[in-house]
Amino acid sequence: MTAPLILDGKKLAAQVRLEVAEKTARLKDQRGITPGLAAVLVGDDPASHVYVKNKRQACADAGMASWLHQLPAGTTQEELLDLVDKLNADDSVHGILVQLPLPKHLDTALILDRIDPRKDVDGLHPDNLGLLADGRPRYLPCTPHGVWQLVKRNGISWAGKNVVILGRSSIVGKSLALLLLQKGVDATVTVCHSRTPNPGHYLKQADIIVAAIGQPLWLKADMVKPGAVVVDVGIHRKPAGGLCGDVSYDEVAPLSSAITPVPGGVGPMTIAMLLVNTVESASLAGK
Repeated sequence: MTAPLILDGKKLAAQVRLEVAEKTARLKDQRGITPGLAAVLVGDDPASHVYVKNKRQACADAGMASWLHQLPAGTTQEELLDLVDKLNADDSVHGILVQLPLPKHLDTALILDRIDPRKDVDGLHPDNLGLLADGRPRYLPCTPHGVWQLVKRNGISWAGKNVVILGRSSIVGKSLALLLLQKGVDATVTVCHSRTPNPGHYLKQADIIVAAIGQPLWLKADMVKPGAVVVDVGIHRKPAGGLCGDVSYDEVAPLSSAITPVPGGVGPMTIAMLLVNTVESASLAGK
């Protein structure tokens, strides 16, 4: 087989950020609105600090405003809810991002549900997931949106394809399935999870595989049919250093027609789609 097409998320995300910058400039010129994203970070998780830093830098590059609310690990539930309420009421804030994971003493679902659905630029509030399920999405969840765009903008159609998603989290698997079932996307979707017997049976029939199972190097070459498109959402640190995904890249890539690298695949697209949603929220402000 010929070498696979590398689905370069870093390159595409840069293009999306330019598009966001153009929309931001138009909003400023035409309506005097500067899109703004407020990030809330609780505790000292090193990875979370890196993620928030990258998101704020992406905002700055696109001409958007951003604010960081950094809270100690011992922040109480009521203190965090009060902050969310204040951000909900602040007209200069168009998007609210509560960085996960939160410390274990905090109720993550309760905190995320408190965010105004119009400012839920992660697209994971129950109201927004419900609209997505009903075929009338307000915002598309960032990682699923990034996966969809990364494949689509590389000239690969989802329509009529057998897609197998590994993982059923709301953040990726479940919401991606809802997105791919939308009219106009038109994929045929199977979701495999920890209780699926013999997932290889489904994987071997897949035209497109999206791995979001949270297990390093889980997807092997014997699970993939030749010519499949493979999208790896996972990211893990190897014991000996370096990063890997849920896919055994060196094994699977020679069989694939297209594949995402890790890092540099889905990750940059997730941040880019966060900016897309924030600008969309700003454009809806006052309407």
